[in-house]
Amino acid sequence: MIKTRSISTKIILFCLVAVNSITYAQQPNDCQYAVTVCGSSSFSLDVNGVGTQELNGSNTCSSQENNSIWLEVNIAEAGTLAFTLTPSSSSITEDYDFFIFGPNVSCGSLGQAIRCSTTNPAAANQGNNLTGLNSTDPDPDEGPGADGDSFVSAINASAGDSYFIVIDRPIGNSPFSIEWTGTATFPDAPSNTLTTSAISTSLPNIDVCDDLAPYDDNIREFDFTQLSQDIINGESDVVVSYHYSESDANISLDPINEIFNNTSSNEIIYIRVENTTTGCYIINDVTISVTALTNFNAASDYEICDDDLDGDDQNGISTFNFGIKTQEIHDGITGVNYDITYYLSETNAETATDPLPINYTNTAPTPTEIFVRIQDLDSGCIGTTSFNINVAPKPIANDVSLLQCDEDGIPEGFTTFNITEIADEITGGIPDTTVEYYLSQLDAENQQNEINGSSFENFFNPQIIYTRVIHNFTNCVNFSEVSLMVSTTSSNNAALAVCDTDGTEDGFTEFNLTDANNDILIGAPAGLDLYYYETYEDALLETNPLSTTFTNTTAYNQTIYGRVENANACYGISEIALTVFELPNIETVLETQYCLNFSPETLTLSGGIIDDLPNNYYYSWSTGEDTSTIEINAPGIYTVRVTNTNGCFKDRTITVSPSNIATVTNIEVIDATQNNTVSVLVSGEGDYEYALDDDNGPYQDSNVFNNVQPGLYTVYIRDKNNCGTTDALVSVIGFPKFFTPNSDDTNDFWQVKGISALFQADSSILIFDRYGKLIKELDPLSAGWDGTFNGKIMPTSDYWFKVKLQDERTFTGHFSLKR
Repeated sequence: MIKTRSISTKIILFCLVAVNSITYAQQPNDCQYAVTVCGSSSFSLDVNGVGTQELNGSNTCSSQENNSIWLEVNIAEAGTLAFTLTPSSSSITEDYDFFIFGPNVSCGSLGQAIRCSTTNPAAANQGNNLTGLNSTDPDPDEGPGADGDSFVSAINASAGDSYFIVIDRPIGNSPFSIEWTGTATFPDAPSNTLTTSAISTSLPNIDVCDDLAPYDDNIREFDFTQLSQDIINGESDVVVSYHYSESDANISLDPINEIFNNTSSNEIIYIRVENTTTGCYIINDVTISVTALTNFNAASDYEICDDDLDGDDQNGISTFNFGIKTQEIHDGITGVNYDITYYLSETNAETATDPLPINYTNTAPTPTEIFVRIQDLDSGCIGTTSFNINVAPKPIANDVSLLQCDEDGIPEGFTTFNITEIADEITGGIPDTTVEYYLSQLDAENQQNEINGSSFENFFNPQIIYTRVIHNFTNCVNFSEVSLMVSTTSSNNAALAVCDTDGTEDGFTEFNLTDANNDILIGAPAGLDLYYYETYEDALLETNPLSTTFTNTTAYNQTIYGRVENANACYGISEIALTVFELPNIETVLETQYCLNFSPETLTLSGGIIDDLPNNYYYSWSTGEDTSTIEINAPGIYTVRVTNTNGCFKDRTITVSPSNIATVTNIEVIDATQNNTVSVLVSGEGDYEYALDDDNGPYQDSNVFNNVQPGLYTVYIRDKNNCGTTDALVSVIGFPKFFTPNSDDTNDFWQVKGISALFQADSSILIFDRYGKLIKELDPLSAGWDGTFNGKIMPTSDYWFKVKLQDERTFTGHFSLKR
């Protein structure tokens, strides 16, 4: 049915810019997607872009599409078609153009525009940036640029005519509005009685639960068949289509079925209500919201301990009360009306097939996953969750017996037990278990009055102790009995003594405790076990057993304990006295010398005892002697083993090196120089030192003497090992530089030094005056020249000498006579 409206109806078009985040499948910037203008039409479209360029050569305004929107106008009642387009921005640079085709043309054959305006308002110096059709302007077209005033003449339209109006925005980015100012009218758009008010385009929200498996994806089926009938409301010329976007709804593109599944938990569905006679339509929308049933508590895993209700407490079969899980699922949630059922598979939970009984006995090994279906009986919403069930095994709890020794000296059958030592026997060695000990079964079951199992003193013999065995992770519990009995049998004491031979004489050393086994077990039955402990308490309670190799912790003397057992039952506790004997305190190494030149005299060697009497020890010499000292007269290596009365010994090594008085093999003299040297060469086994001209020294290690003044000397060679001193004469030739014959007994004669009856006795010595006249031929063994010639005193002057030594060396030189 076609309805009319007043000419003053305004269409407001929101032109969205490129940065807008909304996108659409198609846009009304092409003729085929033109928006139909009806009596109450309003639009919200993205008109950015040009789509297909359709204005080339089709208008006299010399323009084309830049950012365009196509409108289709159908005339209901004849009159003038006129409008005013007002940009939302009043800036003079905001430029809108338009083009009108018709009447009654098709998109494929538009022909030439019958009206167009491409005037630029800024270029034309307009006072505003409005454009449109009016009845006062005579021109059908204006523009481009500065041409015109942006308005062209109105169109006289007949009823039934249709026109395409292209709105284009070459410059700017603001939206615009259109006010229809002519006398022609348009068909009215259809209405929807389901909208909440006359101005609303939205239907009431549809809020539903996810009732389609899986129930947690917020996807379900919607059936809009009845909604379509309610919107059409019996009208024969109205059709309804549903779309995922408003743009698709505006251009009637990609409709979805009336029966469909939502694609997200919150989604807007756009509804196009169209009059098939006029083509007019409205766009409504409805928001659908799908939520999963989550108003419940997640169920925790359900673990129970195995029991013997089926006759076997180790087979992993037990009964679970799912009522506990039901309470857990809705605990703290008030006002709900839930039906909660349990299943062995997710499929069964979704289809409500084969629910499990509320008291469920598993038939297969656990863990097993149990699936829960939760249905809200008021809303019909359905949710699912799951948890694992597990039957934890009961811990092993064996009945055992423990026999302990009565070693306190009073054989009354009471002693101290360490019951914890048999914990592995009670639990079968299963890890992660705790054993508690009680005086009664009732205390064990109620976990009260626990006793200290590591140090329990019995008061009956025998006595029953009750255990509570707890698995540390599952907290499953089992019970057993421990029979305590006290034995009055005993074992032998023993002693171990060793010498302190570990290299550090501090009273601590290593014992091989098995060396005491025979002494402890002598007379005992075969098959007993023996363990060693540092303290009596440790032995009694069987804590901290020692290794068979043990280093004492108290110096020199310590008592430890041996526990004799018969299949873990105490047979007796023995004392083992440990003694560490000291070694002889001796000087273990000595180096000395034997003077070969003293042979056959002897040298005394001793055992080297320190701070004690030698007679307190035994000796074994490498010479075969057994006295505290021996006499030797030859170099060599001598050893002696010194043993004390405890049988502990040390070995002493004496190295006797040979030594001897020196034998002079040569004396090398470099004389008649500025630096006279004497080198003494010797042979012998000794270690020697040297002195010149004085047997009392000082002695030096070097055999070379430097800067020796001319003259006759004795060289002494002394053995450092006190084997004796050897001496030898040596001559150092030299020539005095002057002499003073004034009878003062100092330098009264000039003579070559170093000459004697033993050295250079056959030498020739001639003295000349400065003119070469022979003054004196000296006897080498005389006192020397007295400074006279033929009884005449020679004056102070330089005189010359020529010396030819016995060893054929010849020297010449001069000296001064001073008076």
